[in-house]
Amino acid sequence: MEEYEKTLIPVIESLYGSFTALEKKAADFFIHNTEKMDFSSKHIAGLLFISEATLSRFAKKCGFKGYREFIFQYEQNMEERKPLASNLAKQVLNCYQDLLNKTYALLDEGQVGRIVRAVSGSRRMYIYGCGSSGLAGMEMKLRFMRLGVPVEAITDIHIMKMNSVLLDENCLAVGISVSGKTQEVLRSLKAAKQNGAFTVLMTSARERRAGEFCDEIVLLAAREHLENGKAISPQFPILVMIDILYSRLLQADRRHRERLHEYTLDALNGGKQEREGKAK
Repeated sequence: MEEYEKTLIPVIESLYGSFTALEKKAADFFIHNTEKMDFSSKHIAGLLFISEATLSRFAKKCGFKGYREFIFQYEQNMEERKPLASNLAKQVLNCYQDLLNKTYALLDEGQVGRIVRAVSGSRRMYIYGCGSSGLAGMEMKLRFMRLGVPVEAITDIHIMKMNSVLLDENCLAVGISVSGKTQEVLRSLKAAKQNGAFTVLMTSARERRAGEFCDEIVLLAAREHLENGKAISPQFPILVMIDILYSRLLQADRRHRERLHEYTLDALNGGKQEREGKAK
């Protein structure tokens, strides 16, 4: 497998909804461009029929001091994109590889550590999600339970609303919404935060409003700009991030967590082992 590289593409995609119409023209260009060329602000502005001031504002929204700093970084990690093979299976696999690369580019190791500490320090953890995000939340529940985490996944919007107002400062609430627009999840996180809970949102859209009631916003790899995005499960970026959190949680107290994992497996196999013991 090729070495992962940090790129600006996932950052631009995560901010896409906050750009103006003219800034989106710049975003679309840098997302899809595969050629090395004259990236001076004058040339790109003329190419896109926008002003150099628009490029400067776009660069600043991406977290840079100005366009010159942005384009320096863009050129540093720019890769020549290879066209997808005609074989459908290869197209799908290439899309998954692209998602993995984007996940790595967005990964914040410090944030992962903070969330793991919040999980370890909480009395109980609740996961909110609807549809495919809810299914991913159920998988997260099963994984974390095996490490001894007291956790519950809630996919029913009515129970979600009732549960969120009962949380306190000893609880952790994780909301999963790839679009960042699932109102039931967002409202539940907001209610949980108002009651003192530590709140985490997993999403592919960086929304400023979510920062008002979320202690951590975990950015997932966006799918909108993948060439064959419709063939990819929307759960995939979520599951990758869950695995990263799971691995860090296991590593945090490996001996204790592994022992808990063995206990849960024994519990799952208890009926079979008991029957085998009686047979002997």
